[in-house]
Amino acid sequence: MKKTMRSLTFVILYIFSGLQTTFGQNETDIIMGSKFVIKSNILGEERTCLISLPDSYNESSEVDKRYPVIILLDGNTHFKIASGILHFMSSNRNQNNLIPESIIIAIENVDRERDFTVTKIKTKRPNNMGGGRIFLNFIEKELLPYIDKKYKTKPFRTLIGHSLGGLLTLNSYMDKNSVFNAYISIDPSIWWNEEMMKNKVDAISSISLDKKLYIATANQGEANYKRNKQRHDSIYTLIKKKSDKPLNIEIEYFENENHRSVPLIALYQGLKYLNLEE
Repeated sequence: MKKTMRSLTFVILYIFSGLQTTFGQNETDIIMGSKFVIKSNILGEERTCLISLPDSYNESSEVDKRYPVIILLDGNTHFKIASGILHFMSSNRNQNNLIPESIIIAIENVDRERDFTVTKIKTKRPNNMGGGRIFLNFIEKELLPYIDKKYKTKPFRTLIGHSLGGLLTLNSYMDKNSVFNAYISIDPSIWWNEEMMKNKVDAISSISLDKKLYIATANQGEANYKRNKQRHDSIYTLIKKKSDKPLNIEIEYFENENHRSVPLIALYQGLKYLNLEE
């Protein structure tokens, strides 16, 4: 863990060095990425996305190079830190080369409960819950084709989500028709519909089991222990039991991180796990 924290310290310094501007006569902006809007017929609305390209993307020596794609949920919250970690881990400038250079697309939120849940739960207030499958259709049938057409992509895709976004990530993993190859589910809200998740594991296909999945669990305190860590451990164990051969699935518990702080270390550890040599 000490080694991991040293690495994360360098990540944080790397990110903040990228956010600073040089003051003086030659003051310039440092660009972390760009923003675009895509009109979705599936969702019936426009969606704003943030994109960060690899350091080598526009280099003349890499004109034919193609890059994996990472889709990041909760883009408003996680784009800066995720793109910083990604560049730190993959850039040739610091010769880390822990993971391949990748294109990261972060989707800004409109309605998290609608987009990240696939079932409704009863509430006293009106709600739009249960639109997760429609939101995944938007990603798979509109957003990714748009990205593939406009940028130099290769057909390896990773989905990353936290909390309810982590729940949607797990649902995508268990869908045999999912277009993603790897998943990072950070402190997923399995409590939303635990029985449905167990039923999905029972019906999981070999197609899903052949993919990579990393689950991060935060410490939500003694009172929430059974309602969080044990739920995650249970789903992990059920998935592992679905195959007689070793699976590319990992779960990691971060005792010193809570639900809000865990994304930083989980992004780093998750990306590293997904890119371990088999």
